[in-house]
Amino acid sequence: MTENRNEPASGERRSPSRRTVLATVGALPVLTAAASVTGTIAAAGATAATTAVIDLSATRQTIRGFGGMSHTAWAGDLTAAQRDTAFGTGDGQLGFSLLRIPVAEDRTAWNRDLATAKRAAELGAAVIASPWNPPASMVETFVHGSQTNARRLRYDMYGAYAQHLNDFTTYLRNNGVNLYGISVQNEPDYAQDWTWWTPTEMVRFLRENAGSIGTRVIAPESFQYLKNMSDPILNDPAALANVDVIGAHLYGTPFANFPYPLFKQKGAGKELWMTEVYYPNSSDSADLWPQALDVGEHLHRAMVEAEFQAYIWWYIRRSYGPMREDGKISKRGAAMAHFARFVRPGYVRVQATATPATNVYVSAYRGGGSTVVVAVNKGTSAVSQQFTLVNGAASTVSSWLTDASRNVASQGMAGVSNGSFTVTLPARSVMTFVTR
Repeated sequence: MTENRNEPASGERRSPSRRTVLATVGALPVLTAAASVTGTIAAAGATAATTAVIDLSATRQTIRGFGGMSHTAWAGDLTAAQRDTAFGTGDGQLGFSLLRIPVAEDRTAWNRDLATAKRAAELGAAVIASPWNPPASMVETFVHGSQTNARRLRYDMYGAYAQHLNDFTTYLRNNGVNLYGISVQNEPDYAQDWTWWTPTEMVRFLRENAGSIGTRVIAPESFQYLKNMSDPILNDPAALANVDVIGAHLYGTPFANFPYPLFKQKGAGKELWMTEVYYPNSSDSADLWPQALDVGEHLHRAMVEAEFQAYIWWYIRRSYGPMREDGKISKRGAAMAHFARFVRPGYVRVQATATPATNVYVSAYRGGGSTVVVAVNKGTSAVSQQFTLVNGAASTVSSWLTDASRNVASQGMAGVSNGSFTVTLPARSVMTFVTR
């Protein structure tokens, strides 16, 4: 991502098509205990759905977290209050547990994002970093298609570049921030404004130099989750041995391309992260409703279909981002908070009926002695939805709601009977349920 491509004037040549925006007000939720699978109580007028079965013994990926990017040079730093809003887990906060920052090519600029990184770490977030360019002394220009001044890392500087990444890691550590991981390159396959890497160059660097990097290595961060960038890594045992996280961006990536069979085949012991996106665009306000529900669906598919372990937004604070310029969370941010505040690092996704009704998306997670269920209803009608836990138990369920007029609003607590509870999911809403 580059600075000027994130504003409406940029043309957004990577974003999916803009959606038609329809204003609506959701119905009030009804939360009831289910005496049995056949004895549920639902709000009048709600459409009945197939029971969503949550199998607590059928575990999937471990979740590392949800978060966003702070890039002080391009978007300004977060204020102290905004840092707490981003990484706190209370009412009106986003609950982010991941922060991504840039690795500036000029080491005199390394302090720009330090204050936000330190506060995020203090609040329990993991911090990762991505470079857009190596230091200028390590770069050569070449012809790339119609681009006559394209940049790439000189081969004789591969070792020096690995040391550059190590030096950044050491700088942060000496200033109180232990990086979770560092990327080789931001979007090496969409680099008109930064440094290009071919898949062959990436594999060579990983094979020959990445082993000397003293933190987890993230690669390749393709702008569109293009597998021609990551397949060569997975297919090269020596390169793969020096990678800890396969990172990807999801700009314009079709849902059909979310699954990654080769990673399942060859990525044992590695993590799979989505390290940058905004969705569905950067031209509309993040408070448009029901368009913000697209973020909830995108998150659902990233967790369930792609099985990512992390989901990181682009700028945390922006008109189209999770935090508005005034420091309050937006509707898009509320959709993210339904995951981020409640699905904490180390929780494990478990198998659940993903689409129990048309336009309803369900995912479930366990951790901290509880089960977390996130349900997105993009439909124009309320849905009576029963949830049944198997291979586990719960006695109570608490819920939170976002709709046209509310953001992650507590809806109280009810009982769970025989492992089941039934709710009415309001039209065009997101709800999170926590059972204990």
